[in-house]
Amino acid sequence: MSIDVSPLARALEATPTPNLLVVTGAGISLASGIPTFRGPDPGAVWSESVMTLGTRAFFERDPVESWRWYTSRFGKLHDKLPNPGHRALVELEGWYRERGGPFLLVTQNIDGLHRRAGSQELVEVHGTADRVRCAREGCSFGAPDGSLPREAVDFASFVADPSPDTLPTCPGCGDLVRAHVLWFDETYDGHRDFGYDRVMEAAESFDLILFVGTSFSVGVTELLLHQALLRECPMFVIDPGEGPDLSRYTHYRSWPNVHEVKRFPPPRLTHLPAASEVVLPELCRALGVPARA
Repeated sequence: MSIDVSPLARALEATPTPNLLVVTGAGISLASGIPTFRGPDPGAVWSESVMTLGTRAFFERDPVESWRWYTSRFGKLHDKLPNPGHRALVELEGWYRERGGPFLLVTQNIDGLHRRAGSQELVEVHGTADRVRCAREGCSFGAPDGSLPREAVDFASFVADPSPDTLPTCPGCGDLVRAHVLWFDETYDGHRDFGYDRVMEAAESFDLILFVGTSFSVGVTELLLHQALLRECPMFVIDPGEGPDLSRYTHYRSWPNVHEVKRFPPPRLTHLPAASEVVLPELCRALGVPARA
């Protein structure tokens, strides 16, 4: 299916160069063999009880089952490779920065594929699967600043025999280690690595926002969608499914007069209904940027 990328290409080529924010979700990694999180995909990771399993409360209650679930779902991410969508974003970033344009890529994904593809201005706002951290806050390997590579911790014993005795432990203090990801009952500012300060700065300054493969179902996408609507910024959505549901974005309370209710301006939204591994390389071609295969 042919997708007309010219509206997005024209927006990126505008003068002066817009402050660009790119936000990616699980859809961009589907072509790398990683299941999506929500939606109709039968392998969707969040299709069942993840709202219970993916929490700090569950880890503290049953760390064995928590790690068993986590390793079964995410233990093989290191075998996955970036796809043409990831690589096209690297080329787009280089082209955009050469033109003097501010660029930031915020990913909700923990697979590390943007980093492996070569993205530079990157925030992994939900953490990353290739690192772990001590469950004890204040440890040098724990929140709010510490973490360590996954391979620095012995997981082989636990994978072979999941039990309390084989749970992976912190090399610094001996406490349990946990996944270095944002769980559903935690906040974005819980660890410096999540880069939420950069996201908040970008939320106040972007002129153009591109959403790629996201279901608009978590806090960071809600924040950025709200900001784009409020500030009347052009929004582009690359996703083979439907675009965001804007039916609930009709009115908002102004600040500081929270009793004053205002109507959102009409959305400036363009939906490109195709897979990112198709659209993003096509976008690079339209811009004259050589996208890597």
